[in-house]
Amino acid sequence: MSMSLGMAMAGTTSCRQQATEKSNEDMLTLIAGSYASAQEEGIRLFSFNQRTGQMDSLGGVKGIDNPSFLAVTADHKRIYAVGENDQFHATAHLLAYDSATHTLAVCDTQQAGGAAPCHVALTPDGAFLLTANYNGGSVSALPIRQDGKLEPPIVARFNGCGPDSTRQEQAHLHHVYFSPDERYLMANDLGSDCIHLFPLEKGCKALADTTAWTRTCLEAGSGPRHATWNRRGDRLYIIDELKGDVVVMEYAGGVLQQLQSIQADTVGARGSADIHLSPDERHLYASNRLQADGIAIFSVDEHTGMLTRIGYQPTGPHPRNFALSPNGRFVVVACRDNNRIEVYARDEQTGLLSPTGKGADMKKPVVVKMW
Repeated sequence: MSMSLGMAMAGTTSCRQQATEKSNEDMLTLIAGSYASAQEEGIRLFSFNQRTGQMDSLGGVKGIDNPSFLAVTADHKRIYAVGENDQFHATAHLLAYDSATHTLAVCDTQQAGGAAPCHVALTPDGAFLLTANYNGGSVSALPIRQDGKLEPPIVARFNGCGPDSTRQEQAHLHHVYFSPDERYLMANDLGSDCIHLFPLEKGCKALADTTAWTRTCLEAGSGPRHATWNRRGDRLYIIDELKGDVVVMEYAGGVLQQLQSIQADTVGARGSADIHLSPDERHLYASNRLQADGIAIFSVDEHTGMLTRIGYQPTGPHPRNFALSPNGRFVVVACRDNNRIEVYARDEQTGLLSPTGKGADMKKPVVVKMW
């Protein structure tokens, strides 16, 4: 073999290896939860190609009633799900995920400790599973054993109400998350128009002592729902469900200060839902339901973190939750009321979205996550 031919073949092999590596990077696993019954595959797995936006079903698992929100461990081997039901049937579950066969198995079930758990998160150290209990007006912390199974919950119950006598008649916890410095557990309370903060140094076993919690108040009647952080950890973006605005807050050492409020819902539907920054943090997206269903699009000032509304993308009905692909090229939207997960292409320069026609059918999808 001549040297030039050998070099050409080596070059071809290298290109093929790079193409294979690129292809592997593009193929993701997507998991979705729903408001399906226990007799249906309420949690489903899909492959997702973040280069083309193609989704294909990998199967699912039955046995959980209303598995409306999910948390995934860093190694993706364990999935935790809530069962969003009334006080006596509200549950938290451990599922094992086998990446080789793309199968899920329900391994453990525990009472959630509060009615209608609608969000779930893992503590930074992985020692507790936390649920926000919408109708329970509470936050539950379930200790996680070494094998991943759950112990009975420790429950922090909150009192309070807001000016909307129909939707703010009591505390309604909607989102549990953590400050970027991992000093505080934070919980958005739609019913009381506030963010509760708990110092993690006290340990989650002390959660039930509500005197240890402090709170940051938002505008009365706003109804804070979900939130997302920037990478620097100094800007918190909150979507208010009732007022329909995005609130930009500055964070420093456990103190939150409002910098901006800008409308995501301009038709007064009072159904804003989810919020995410693009991976490059140049754009922010917020979903709205009940009327003019879709996603509001904002540009983000790279210096101040302030927002400017630049567009709106209509979606299928009731876009409750959505996720951006890691490469920022697609937005995947769980549209509950047309039983469809929809895929939208994202222009990385303008931030605007466009329908791809791709996606997957699923009974009442609520949440999507991918890795």
